[in-house]
Amino acid sequence: MRIILVGFGVVGSSLARLVLKSGQELKKPLGSTPRLVAAVDSKGYAVDEQGLNIERLLIRKAKTGTVSTGQQGMSVEELIRNVEAEVLVEVSPTNVDTAEPATTYIKTALDSGKSVVTANKGPLALSFWLMVNYAARNNAQLRYSGAVGSGTPILEFGRLCAEWENITRFEGILNGTCNYVLSTMEKSDADFGSALSNAQTLGYAEANPILDVSGLDSACKLVIVSNHVLKTKFTLRDVVVKGVAAVTRAQVVSAKRRGKVIRLLASASRHLKVGPEELEADNPLAVTGPLNAVRFVCEHSGEKILVGKGAGGVETASAIVKDLIGVARDSKRINEQPYLVNESH
Repeated sequence: MRIILVGFGVVGSSLARLVLKSGQELKKPLGSTPRLVAAVDSKGYAVDEQGLNIERLLIRKAKTGTVSTGQQGMSVEELIRNVEAEVLVEVSPTNVDTAEPATTYIKTALDSGKSVVTANKGPLALSFWLMVNYAARNNAQLRYSGAVGSGTPILEFGRLCAEWENITRFEGILNGTCNYVLSTMEKSDADFGSALSNAQTLGYAEANPILDVSGLDSACKLVIVSNHVLKTKFTLRDVVVKGVAAVTRAQVVSAKRRGKVIRLLASASRHLKVGPEELEADNPLAVTGPLNAVRFVCEHSGEKILVGKGAGGVETASAIVKDLIGVARDSKRINEQPYLVNESH
């Protein structure tokens, strides 16, 4: 499988390391050895249609801050269109205002017959059905399980829950960064700023954590879960959002004395909402650290709960690999369909 990788930050570099480490193990489920034929970051790109040397690529990125080999002459869209590959993996930084340039990259790949695997929440949160329908019109696959829950299969779990019965309500903890910060404030003397700084040191938060603490990251994920599982037609603009930056240690301590915890809760029923809420300390959603936890309430069979780590480059990269395997599996299934012969005269 030939892969174009756009985005070489925490997730992109983690995926590259995973392919380097597990390439031979992936040969069977992918149908061929995975080859990274192009890698793109904000400063340039590297291309080798025979397959890039990933070890050298990672060393170059660490030393120079870019994967670029100095090659010039193509825009990113031209690269996506012209380099021979089966799949685009799109993990550039999330833009919640316009979803660009990720939306253009994804559409360019689909237009050129390439399937797309992405963990980028922007295009899905702003124009979910446009992206899904665009892939369908181009007879290509669009997979995005890494966009929600990192390596925890929240979307797959939700679809299984909704396989034959209605989901009447969804709620969950969808941001590992905020969950780490709030639970750290409970367990120590740390205020919000100190807990956030610690999360950044441990790699649970970005250098600029505004999407996390504002609640926008959770809101994007909530839109994706609702549309994917509940088949709604929401966008990010439909979510009522409140972040956690104003949560004080005094509020956390007060809640703890009353047997409660404060968590950034995302919920979907008739409306979508994200904001800090008090939960009973024994509530299954009252998880600690960088965990995610979700509850799907099914019409007939009741509550279904899933808990797992919701942040981390390696975890998200593992979800991307599962999606790549899904692309290979479904492509093989399509190719093995028997030809239909029209016997009419």
